Amino acid sequence: MSTKARILEVAAALVAESPNGDVSTRAVCEAAGVGAPALYRHFGDKEGLLSAVVDHGWEKYLATKRDRAPGTDPVQDLRDGWDTHVEFALHNPNLYRLMNSPAMRTPPAAALESHRILTADLQRAAEQGKLRLAPELAAQIIMSANVGVALMLVSRPATFTDGSVSRRVRDSVHTMVFTPDVMTAPTATPDPSAPEADDSRLPATAARLNALLRQAPAPVLSPAEDALLTEWLNRLSNAPRS
Repeated sequence: MSTKARILEVAAALVAESPNGDVSTRAVCEAAGVGAPALYRHFGDKEGLLSAVVDHGWEKYLATKRDRAPGTDPVQDLRDGWDTHVEFALHNPNLYRLMNSPAMRTPPAAALESHRILTADLQRAAEQGKLRLAPELAAQIIMSANVGVALMLVSRPATFTDGSVSRRVRDSVHTMVFTPDVMTAPTATPDPSAPEADDSRLPATAARLNALLRQAPAPVLSPAEDALLTEWLNRLSNAPRS
């Protein structure tokens, strides 16, 4: 193992074992058996070291995402993805808090990849007519809620003691994001001609059309027409409902 890799492994282990998730560069150097110049040469300073630990954590988290093959039901994949996210946080509380710390001013590339994976699953849901919002907006809503719940569970365990909180929040958010027929029968294929109990039919249709147009093998509209249509469809799919 290289010196850089050893320092990183030691720092990640010390973060995990620390009562508050913080570590000193001196403790890292002593545990890794290296001098301070070696640490600074590879990571610059303490912030650089912690940024590398964050990257290491995101890569560890993404391993659970990259290894799974997409299922036939993207909604179930999204339910499972939410639960996997929370489980990772609960098993790695200090690392998870560090991964989502405001002090990390530059989002790691792996964090952006995680968001892209979520958006891709939502894109598949939109193509099947199961999404009430544009995939990009739905991804922001789901990610915000998922991270918020996970942070509360790992940061305030004495307050958030009900094991059903994550599932309840997940289902509430998904009720807002997915069409009603999906929530009542997760494995059912929506019937576009069937009446719906609320006003989600138009937004769902707009989101589905937008998703399908993106999958077209060749553009059928000019760039200006495509941009205008995308704006209209996003406005219809993301419009607030009474």
